Amino acid sequence: MTKIVAVAGKGGVGKTSLAGAFVKVLVEKYPDKKILAIDADPAVGLSTVLNIEVDKTIDDIRKEVIKNVEDGDTKSAVELLGEAKYEIYDAIKEQDGYAFIAIGRPETAGCYCRINSYLKEVITLLSEQFDYVVIDGEAGIEQINRRVMEKVTHLVLVTDASKKGCQVVKTIKNVADELVMYEKAGVIVNRIPDKKVIELMDIGGLPLLSVIENDMKLAEADIKGENILTLSDDDRIVAGAAEALCNIGLI
Repeated sequence: MTKIVAVAGKGGVGKTSLAGAFVKVLVEKYPDKKILAIDADPAVGLSTVLNIEVDKTIDDIRKEVIKNVEDGDTKSAVELLGEAKYEIYDAIKEQDGYAFIAIGRPETAGCYCRINSYLKEVITLLSEQFDYVVIDGEAGIEQINRRVMEKVTHLVLVTDASKKGCQVVKTIKNVADELVMYEKAGVIVNRIPDKKVIELMDIGGLPLLSVIENDMKLAEADIKGENILTLSDDDRIVAGAAEALCNIGLI
């Protein structure tokens, strides 16, 4: 049974760094398991955190199929979509201990529901070949349902100490209850100046998975453009990610 963890929250709370830390923890904990990292944020931030050069995204493939259809390609739609499936598999970047694929930035106008639905099915089928899937989504959860997959098993919501961050977490949870099938959900409170502020925060009764204070080691790694996988296990972001994965039942 594939475990699919989606990471969501408002912009600027460190969710992409946490998604990268999740990959690090899972790779080290389960060296014999197949792990897939999906960058579902149009900004393609997870690839930067993991130092991966993205050659082709799912949306690049989607646009190729749409262009062929619009140009009156003589191939049948079935053939075109079949080729797209193989292109998606070719777009996977094999890394040390895990695989990576980016969804990309949708720029094609118009409604291509059948193409979008097909590609989402392919991503779902691809994910089923892995033991663990980590999805870094853009701010919100609707896009994971719309462009990636309809079901995740674990939903990790990330906030900072701000009231806005907490409100976004609660809103995402409400939307996810309607749109996304999931088994477990919880909150990581990240980038806080002092753990005492937790007492003042309202996360809507959601389980608190971990609390992470400001991490200067991570800030330094970001500035230098270093791979988050090079951080040590006792660095705050990594230790907090491991605690969250433990509390939500993934390790």
